[in-house]
Amino acid sequence: MTPIVNPGVAEVVAQLRRRLDDLPPASAHRRTFLETYLRITEAVGRAVAAGGFEDGGWVSGWDVTFAGLFLAAHDADASGDGAPRPWRLAFGADPALPPLVHVLVELNAHVNWDLPQALLAVLDDADLGSEDLLASRRRDHARIDEVLAAQTAAEGRRLNGGLVGRALVPVNTRLTHRFLPRAREQAWRNVLVLAEGRRGGPEAYAARLQDLDALSSAKVTELLDPRWVLPRVAVRGFGVELPPA
Repeated sequence: MTPIVNPGVAEVVAQLRRRLDDLPPASAHRRTFLETYLRITEAVGRAVAAGGFEDGGWVSGWDVTFAGLFLAAHDADASGDGAPRPWRLAFGADPALPPLVHVLVELNAHVNWDLPQALLAVLDDADLGSEDLLASRRRDHARIDEVLAAQTAAEGRRLNGGLVGRALVPVNTRLTHRFLPRAREQAWRNVLVLAEGRRGGPEAYAARLQDLDALSSAKVTELLDPRWVLPRVAVRGFGVELPPA
């Protein structure tokens, strides 16, 4: 197996391991997402090490920033400081829900709420103002879908045990090949809307973040009933999209 050589991604892996080691028994239901996220982060690190991106340094910087938002939410919730609302809803899911549902709900918060903010943090005005550079960034963003598709196939086999797990196999399959790539594409479009807000100043940007908070929180809420995960995702999608200003 190709080792992870990027020190930034390797540190994220170490941070995730520490959160796993420190997880209290009352939060054991959150272990599944942490373990899944750790393995996906390792897969991204291997892809960077193998030269699978046009700009591996940029992808590594994005991955560290993206994971940092999850770690901050996780720590805020653990300390009682209050995580952002999409994460608060995801972390508050019934512990008795199937592990796959916990993964879907937390992944949803991460993709819809964190991903646009992480991308914007590593896209400066030069990136956004250059068609060629922005196109390269977007291609690398899309290449993550290939890493996710390869990794989530293995994750699905881990998660789909038992009667409920087997019933949720179609969710995992459609998520990997259809819903998650579409949601990540929507997140990319949300970056452009947030960037417009950022150019308008702090108040304009805060207003766009508030819109993203509302949309992301509503989507997490949709997924909290496991009986309706597939119909809701099939009809309404997994992602959210900010309307233009």
